Amino acid sequence: MRAYFIGGGIGSLAGAAFLIRDGGVAGDNITIYEQLPLLGGSLDGARLADGSYSLRGGRMLTTDHYECTWDLLASIPSLQHPGLTVRDETVNFNLEHKAHSRARLVDRNCSKVDVTTMGFSMHERMELLRLTEASEGRLGNSRITDWLSPTFFETNFWYMWQTTFAFQPWHSAVELKRYLHRFMNEFPRIETLGGVKRTVYNQYDAIVRPLTTWLEKQGVHFLDNTRVTDMEFVGTDGKLSVTSLALEGSGNPSTISLGTGDLVFFQNGSMTDASSLGSMTEPPERLTKADSKGWELWENIAAGRPEFGNPAAFNCSIPESYWESFTVTCRDRSFFDQINAFTGNDAGTGGLVTFKDSRWLMSIVLYHQPHFLHQPDDVHVFWGYALHPDRVGDFVAKPMSDCGGSEILRELCGHLNFDPAVFETASCIPCRMPYITSMFMPRNKSDRPLPVPATSRNLAFISQFVEIPDDVVFTVEYSVRAAQIAVYQLMKIARPIPPITRHDRSIPVLIDTLETAFA
Repeated sequence: MRAYFIGGGIGSLAGAAFLIRDGGVAGDNITIYEQLPLLGGSLDGARLADGSYSLRGGRMLTTDHYECTWDLLASIPSLQHPGLTVRDETVNFNLEHKAHSRARLVDRNCSKVDVTTMGFSMHERMELLRLTEASEGRLGNSRITDWLSPTFFETNFWYMWQTTFAFQPWHSAVELKRYLHRFMNEFPRIETLGGVKRTVYNQYDAIVRPLTTWLEKQGVHFLDNTRVTDMEFVGTDGKLSVTSLALEGSGNPSTISLGTGDLVFFQNGSMTDASSLGSMTEPPERLTKADSKGWELWENIAAGRPEFGNPAAFNCSIPESYWESFTVTCRDRSFFDQINAFTGNDAGTGGLVTFKDSRWLMSIVLYHQPHFLHQPDDVHVFWGYALHPDRVGDFVAKPMSDCGGSEILRELCGHLNFDPAVFETASCIPCRMPYITSMFMPRNKSDRPLPVPATSRNLAFISQFVEIPDDVVFTVEYSVRAAQIAVYQLMKIARPIPPITRHDRSIPVLIDTLETAFA
């Protein structure tokens, strides 16, 4: 039996590991195809040619959730600490560097906002409860604004919850409900982000690098710069089987024929598809799926096959699914020293700082340093993002989407009332991501395929765009869980998949949540 993975993100890397660890498949019989020159998908991080660093995002972890992710990482050896697994390494790091934000929200006067209260009125509490308790059938494809009044979106809670998880008011009410249930134990500590855990380095160095190293040692084949352009199917007894894959690498088309028993795992869709980087002087190029062709394969195979999902529900409204991030490389300690004094947090302990009155709705986070392997001692890196990059700034008279890195730093200094000279030797790399919250778009239940559709004999879907009851998208866990479900189902593996921890059924959590909501 041979297994073929389409896409080199965390879902495929995890799926290959589960095939080897739990399915007994030889690594030499596994091939992973990736359209880009680098594996890892959205878990990226790199040093650019000019010495600046760039990463599109930073995924938060939590030891109270992410059950399948920890199950996976408990099997992967650390590259930096011999004798430890990646899970051990991450847990130890977070015991040493505990998160407790002292400046979660900052107002237009450059003052820290008192977030000891969520700011709800009784009417807003009742609306939130109504949404939380509504069935997914009743919520359907409604938007959050269909359930919550305009004043709700001015509460401390919304500013903190929105920027922690990147929700917009027009996103899916179902997804917000799932988040409220999945992370109910985070509700009482959302103002400190005390439940957030981070990896030792950026997720590429901390997760992707050790995982790919382990897979390489098992003999797994990685083919980058290779795009799968089509699949051929044969139907028998009401079941579809993939019989061949059409490939395109370096402009040369080829075909892979599948044998009986061969399996295909497809990362359908991508939240970082068509991403583009800018520079200190130039904004990122405005790319779309037409440039990247990143959604084309899913669109092709789903046509006429509703059980394969509906990609159009997610990728047809860039104004509702995009935002912009930026990575700042500081070549002295000036900014880090000033922001640490302002927030009261050492780098790596504070989490997001959100400028709630910012027209761009800008947030920044200072990581524990170094954030990259082999990062020079005199270099410090932080990351930020804005949920409204299409709006004119408060200190820069243009939308963030039209700004280079120097203008983004000027806007940031304005919100902190810092002298722009603090960034005299820094560089800022903006990143445009047109589909970054596409998985939050309002949808019907049938718009996402099951990891293994009922009509499929040898094809599985492993991505943020599959249907897993009760779990939440925009997490590493969702891709890893989808991969574990797909592998176990197609391979008929009897080992139990780690269950979702139901904190929303814990009496102490419910009490803490109610106390916080009524504070």
